[in-house]
Amino acid sequence: MTKLDILIAEDEPAQREMLGGFLSKQGHHVIMAANGEEALEKIKAHTLDLAIVDYKMPALTGLEVLKRAKLLTPRLDVLILTAFGTVDTAVEAMKAGAADYLGKPVDLEELLCVIDRIAERRTLQRENELLRQQLAAKGESQEHIVHGSSKVAELINLAGRVAASHATVLVQGESGTGKELFARLIHRLSPRCAQPLIVVNCAALSENLIESELFGHERGAFTGATHRRLGRFEQADGGTLFLDEIGDISPAVQVKLLRLLQEGEFQRVGGNQTLKVDVRVISATNQELESRVKGGLFREDLYYRLNVVPIKIPPLRERREDIAPLVEHFVKRFSKENRKPIAGVSREAMDQLVKYDYPGNIRELENILERAVVISRGTTLTAADLPFGGLKSDEDDQEAEGGAGALREALETLERRMVQKALEESGGNQSRAAAALGLSERMLRYKLKKYRLKP
Repeated sequence: MTKLDILIAEDEPAQREMLGGFLSKQGHHVIMAANGEEALEKIKAHTLDLAIVDYKMPALTGLEVLKRAKLLTPRLDVLILTAFGTVDTAVEAMKAGAADYLGKPVDLEELLCVIDRIAERRTLQRENELLRQQLAAKGESQEHIVHGSSKVAELINLAGRVAASHATVLVQGESGTGKELFARLIHRLSPRCAQPLIVVNCAALSENLIESELFGHERGAFTGATHRRLGRFEQADGGTLFLDEIGDISPAVQVKLLRLLQEGEFQRVGGNQTLKVDVRVISATNQELESRVKGGLFREDLYYRLNVVPIKIPPLRERREDIAPLVEHFVKRFSKENRKPIAGVSREAMDQLVKYDYPGNIRELENILERAVVISRGTTLTAADLPFGGLKSDEDDQEAEGGAGALREALETLERRMVQKALEESGGNQSRAAAALGLSERMLRYKLKKYRLKP
């Protein structure tokens, strides 16, 4: 676990000392403040990762400390503690920028889970900052992978870590999720960045053409082969070959590709000479390759050769935090391309854009916004410029379910069922259940205790 520099701002001495001693024993560096003014002074004087602040303190409340702390150090994570854990209090704190909130008395197991999550996110942010610096040093930018979600930030981080290796990468995701962008990022961050990145869309080539496209052919190899042609592997020698829609290649090409990945050798179509190349292969697919393997349509040994490092890009509907920054990016781009002074998007239009499910993912969002910019009559995109009509708001949904309290109860019921199901499917193995749920084992233990579930 990453060790953090933590401030505890709590006006009750016993609570302050208990939390400070507990977190110090966990290896964190802890400083303490008895009120809001002292907390702000220590935030000014120290470089901190996290401030744990009591909501109800004399003079300055925890909410006031949070707001001022964010002005002083915007990247500081603030965790609010409150004995008055109403939904309104929580919403107010989260809107002001709190990383999370916990009720008092503090559940120490839950506190550690929250701190672990904050530590993981801060480590991810530092590593991604390093990636940005590496790209900037090469005179390039990462800005075209526009995102606001932690899911995509984690994938960018993984791409940066795998880039320096020679390992094959399999990028999986629905059409339009940006698989090629990740292939280009890996290439730009790799030692091969000065060499070519060659892109082949396997689905766009017929079965007769793809072997020649990849491996080249000799003169006379088939009707119309009037001269020798170098294939994509030879063109990519020393660099990277990106094979998009890899699931569409024929069994014959699969055999030849497997040999190349294993031995680095191949022969041109119609040739007898064995050639060697040094190429890093990144492949992508919108298909479930495991299902094709089970159905005998894709070689299992080739699948494992390609899938050394898997990168699974979730669809846009599962990472809605990315929609707003993508909207801003595309509106700026299409405004410039079409020479239209579009300043932004109306609140109603943004609400509809965020709630739509995008079966075509980012490519569909891009298309929607290009059309909206072209047909817009004003300087702000409105709901009338979008191709879909009235969607029910989240507020309407919450009212229909009886408000925020009912919503939280429904979410907890769903979470309890998911935890129970994961335990059953793992045969009670907590490590496997935690992995299936995307939780740490510590967080899983907290959920078991919270919902009174027996392992």
